[in-house]
Amino acid sequence: MPGRELTLEAVPIDYPEGCNVILGQTHFIKSIEDIYEAVAGAAPGGRFGTAFSEASGPRLVRSDGTDPELTRIAEAAMMKLGCGHTFIVVLSGIWPIQVMGALKQVPEVCSIFCATANAMAALVARSDSGGGIVGVIDGESPLAVESPEDVDARKALLRRFGYKR
Repeated sequence: MPGRELTLEAVPIDYPEGCNVILGQTHFIKSIEDIYEAVAGAAPGGRFGTAFSEASGPRLVRSDGTDPELTRIAEAAMMKLGCGHTFIVVLSGIWPIQVMGALKQVPEVCSIFCATANAMAALVARSDSGGGIVGVIDGESPLAVESPEDVDARKALLRRFGYKR
């Protein structure tokens, strides 16, 4: 049972430039295998590492991936966060949009906090029994509302990437 005194901490998640990360909450030891299979199936041949942090029993960080360095980065992120029942996927050469649908179909996945290539920090509430992610800071604050020219540029970009016709 969590203690009554809580602290809130912003924990920056470190990953290589050019990579994307997906941070989420899950609930079962088989999560690591199912997350691996979901990402590998959605992006065959893609480079990624994933890690899952148990919340009971031996409370280990379980990991898998197609790239040992990205897997090590995912493990380090889970240890730094210190939160049970969380997972991270570090992607290289894969866009989150390619794997998000598959991840959302994993029965153990409860929620996804973010999918980003921005500088990111998890907001972690800590008690005497552990920590839990309560949200994320993803990137920077907005500077303005888009103009008609910005709308045109956004639509052109999406069409260039093939996401819209």
